[in-house]
Amino acid sequence: MPQLDDVYPLYLNNRAQQPNTDLEVTDKFTGKVAFRTALADPAIIDEAIAGAVRASEPMARMANYERKAVLDHCVSRFEERFDELAYALCVEAGKPIGDSEGEVTRLIDTFRLAAEESTRMYGEVMPLDISERAKGYQSIWKRYPIGPCSFISPFNFPLNLAAHKVAPAIAVGCPFVLKPASKTPLGALIIGEVLAETDLPEGAFSILPASRDGAGLFSEDERLKLLSFTGSDEVGWALKARAGKKKVVLELGGNAAVVVDRDADLDDACERIIKGTFYQSGQSCISVQRIVIHEDVYETLRDRLVAASRELKTGDPKDRDTFIGPMIDDGEAERVENWIAEAVDNGASVLCGGTREGRMVEATLLENVDRSAKVVNEEVFGPVAVLMKFREWSEALAEVNRSEFGLQAGIFTRDLFKVLDAWDTLVVGGLMVNEIPSYRVDSMPYGGVKNSGLGREGIRFAMEDMTEIRNLVIRRT
Repeated sequence: MPQLDDVYPLYLNNRAQQPNTDLEVTDKFTGKVAFRTALADPAIIDEAIAGAVRASEPMARMANYERKAVLDHCVSRFEERFDELAYALCVEAGKPIGDSEGEVTRLIDTFRLAAEESTRMYGEVMPLDISERAKGYQSIWKRYPIGPCSFISPFNFPLNLAAHKVAPAIAVGCPFVLKPASKTPLGALIIGEVLAETDLPEGAFSILPASRDGAGLFSEDERLKLLSFTGSDEVGWALKARAGKKKVVLELGGNAAVVVDRDADLDDACERIIKGTFYQSGQSCISVQRIVIHEDVYETLRDRLVAASRELKTGDPKDRDTFIGPMIDDGEAERVENWIAEAVDNGASVLCGGTREGRMVEATLLENVDRSAKVVNEEVFGPVAVLMKFREWSEALAEVNRSEFGLQAGIFTRDLFKVLDAWDTLVVGGLMVNEIPSYRVDSMPYGGVKNSGLGREGIRFAMEDMTEIRNLVIRRT
């Protein structure tokens, strides 16, 4: 297990390097320094990018079974280090230990999926004789790795969201440089430690907690052919504007809504909504933020949600009974408190919660919230949700679409026609039926529209983004 004051290196061109111990990583519950890691400066980042460029050809020439062997090794080692990974995540992210174990399970699933997909990069034989002038011509196309990639991953899922970039890159043969979040770098560095045990070509990977003065290289350096960023919409769109000619994939913020129709199973909906709203203290881009309930069942479901919220235990994430742990830092907790206060000042009613102590914010439900409030329109990224009523189905769908975000939405209904109507109407990347918008399986296409981003993750879809189609045309006559 990681111990207090353990020191971790960065990974530069496949090798552990300890140029300093400048980055302090705190235990998010106690606020005390738990680990120290090395911090990359611009010179180290430049060296990593140069190494990735050198590794492009040998990575592209690796046989599929060789890439699969690397990914299989990762799966095996992650399983062996399961408890260590979960504990590190619990400490550095403040994620309750049961949820931390769940994320390690998803890390393993993601690498296993990539191992399976690494041998399935199919192309296509395509007849071209669509007219007389193309008689005797035939096309064959297949995918080639795009080249050196830049990855920037966030603090809230530091293992699995890094895995959704790293694993497909290895599967297709793209060298990469990864900048993990400075608040939660340890999980990514352990992934680097495992990758360093493999026979990947030198320069195939660098994992670099980075200082701000060099972080711009991850998005601006022209030697990099793809930037994949997961984080806030404000930062993501700014990075895209500076990315130049490289391909950009953005997985950004959300303001997820769930619609509960009058025919829904209310007990089931309540259980799922509580999980989706308060899991990880609401620090998820697909956390339930707007709960839109048919007026006929509004009071019944509201009372059940309030009662269930009050039962949630808040406290030390290392305690297995804890459901809500600390937010990532004091500033974020204070921001959420201020957003709640703004809503209340403008007429909102606090049904439960509404207060904070340090980094701990209570599970909070609000109603009668003015539609202009931040907790309605922006991404709260905390344990807060707003309850609303609707009468007509079209009214509920319009409320979902009113947001500038469009990541995922959830609906609870037994009416197939309403499901199909919602699928056609809602401007989101994914629609969950009889499920919360917070639901994700790591093989499915995942991503958003509007302010929520560009492109899709999910192993096969990320692999497509990290490759380019190369066409071969043959004249046979």
